[in-house]
Amino acid sequence: MTTDVLICDDSDMARKQMARALPGDWDLNVRTAVDGQDCLNQLRQGHSELLFLDLNMPVMDGYQVLETIRREDLPVLVIVVSADIQPDARRRVLSLGALGFVKKPLDPNELAHVLIESGFYRPDEAPGTAANRHSPSPVDNPVDGLNGQWRDALQEVANVAMGQAGDHLARLLNVFVQLPVPRVTELAVSDLRMALASAQNGDSEAAVGQGFIGGGITGEAILLFSDSALSDMAQLVGFGRDPDDHQAQEVLGDMTSVLAGAFLKGLSDQLNTRFSVSPPAILGHQISIAELIEQNRHRWTRMLAIELNYRIDCHGIRCDLLLLMTEESLTPLQQKLAFLME
Repeated sequence: MTTDVLICDDSDMARKQMARALPGDWDLNVRTAVDGQDCLNQLRQGHSELLFLDLNMPVMDGYQVLETIRREDLPVLVIVVSADIQPDARRRVLSLGALGFVKKPLDPNELAHVLIESGFYRPDEAPGTAANRHSPSPVDNPVDGLNGQWRDALQEVANVAMGQAGDHLARLLNVFVQLPVPRVTELAVSDLRMALASAQNGDSEAAVGQGFIGGGITGEAILLFSDSALSDMAQLVGFGRDPDDHQAQEVLGDMTSVLAGAFLKGLSDQLNTRFSVSPPAILGHQISIAELIEQNRHRWTRMLAIELNYRIDCHGIRCDLLLLMTEESLTPLQQKLAFLME
């Protein structure tokens, strides 16, 4: 008997990876949705028995989809597949009615175990025929810039790395971290100078930089913190709301090691590349924004940027991570992404 399956994820690469990870001997009819609203529109037509649902999506996220499914009593069972691996995220989706939770990057064995536990898939009863599967489209040769499927692939890789960093921070501070949809853009030096200009004013914002290099990829991770966020983070780690300069720098360094360090590790693991990472440098103290840009202006004539905006639930804390990669990094980056897209 054929099972109707809907895969909901805003990443084309993630949808294809999900389809490939499903047991090959399972008789399926697979449909896809690109965001939560698209997903609900299809579910209301009654075509799907099982939904694989991402959490971090534009338009409508996975939590909102689960809440709507419960409110409208839509006839579908849900397994969440997400890079947001915080314990509270898992508890929340299960409380909203999800059958199970599978973390990204996908492990087909873990997925099969969840499917068996939920009663959807029984290997000994599988007919050995797979119907209407989505096959991945061929990967184009690397092109100038990072557009289309390459941008989508990098966004999904960043999404997984972001989830690992957010989980690290959540466990360290015993909080829930709201994760954004990563934004992949290209920046000129003038754009970067404008983005970081506020960090030059120590009264309003602090910034920390951490360089990385490996596998032909070179870049800088820069975290921006508002003064209010810094005070709130200092309180969370036990320094009080008015940290002295030494305590403030310690908080900045620690948060950078957690967020930038964990993000870079997650990125390097997926790209199968080892990054050498420099110690955090507090911009405006150890090095100024102008000096950082001047030192790198020959490499940073054109940059690939990943923008992430972390929020800590119930504390009003915001910190922004800007990951910059040089133009020369594009070709080796595309070559490494190609392995994930095959």
